[in-house]
Amino acid sequence: MPTEAAPLRQLDPHTVDELTHTARKILTHFGSSAARPELLRRVAESATRLGEAIRHHCRPVDTDDGLFVLRGLPVDDDGNGPTPAGWATAGDSAAEWDVILLLLATAMGHPIAWEGQQEGRFVHNIVPAPGHEEEQTGASSTVLLSPHTEDAFHPGRAHLLLLACMRNHDAVATTAASVRKVRLDADDVALLSRPVLPILPDDAYAEARSFAGEPPRVSVLWQTESGPTLRYDPAYTPLDRAPADYRAAYDRLTAELERVSVAVVLEPGDVLVVDNDQVVHGRVPFEPRYDGTDRWLKRASVRVPGRRSRPLSEADEHGYGQAALVAHP
Repeated sequence: MPTEAAPLRQLDPHTVDELTHTARKILTHFGSSAARPELLRRVAESATRLGEAIRHHCRPVDTDDGLFVLRGLPVDDDGNGPTPAGWATAGDSAAEWDVILLLLATAMGHPIAWEGQQEGRFVHNIVPAPGHEEEQTGASSTVLLSPHTEDAFHPGRAHLLLLACMRNHDAVATTAASVRKVRLDADDVALLSRPVLPILPDDAYAEARSFAGEPPRVSVLWQTESGPTLRYDPAYTPLDRAPADYRAAYDRLTAELERVSVAVVLEPGDVLVVDNDQVVHGRVPFEPRYDGTDRWLKRASVRVPGRRSRPLSEADEHGYGQAALVAHP
């Protein structure tokens, strides 16, 4: 898998100052926690006053790569303290970055959170956690985090995913593959556009995994005016239940995604923006040290109002009982 530079949007010093000053002003007024509803309202108000340069940098993904990197924001490695031992102990670590990420997310759409994940926080800390090394979640480390659509099990999943790099001393790569670069024949596209199998909730959603309702069957591919989109998570798709021709088509899609996959190594201060309708993402394996210096990302999820990139039938899905919390601007 080649290591490639993602399309880059370099923030100028004035834009960086505007974002950091706005975030610090909000935190000074509301304290150190970025999880308070009052702070979210202030973020929404402040985002409407951000300059044109920031809004230009936050414009929609505009290449078939389906992603870009915002670069130029500073990270205080010492000031942020050690990498948390898990999301539950992270608390308000590097809270200024929580607010920066929320400002960027609000400039792109509506930030969302999940009642059943990380206590409903709008910014998640993604760190390796002891005992979770081999899971297919963001807390894993020693296994390949398989390419997937974020929260693929849910019809209200994010349109955009923002990953901000706090620390990455070991140059651990994020993998990404765009469906708009794959080559599939018409028969495979037709098969994968049919709702044949469900996508089950991942291990980060304990309540959803015990939901009693019938799992809805979903389409993997969907054609839009701007190009194909996908909904894909093989680690949580019961492929053994599918007919042989469907499994073969799914395997060919998987092979194509592997062929076009790239490895993006984020530097501290980078914000990777991924179109969750177009790109599957994952992570290469690494050996955690649990000494406070491990890889540390922050994640925000965004819905884009008015976007039509999914089948209308998704509106009838139960979402395994999981409700999204939406921060409206």
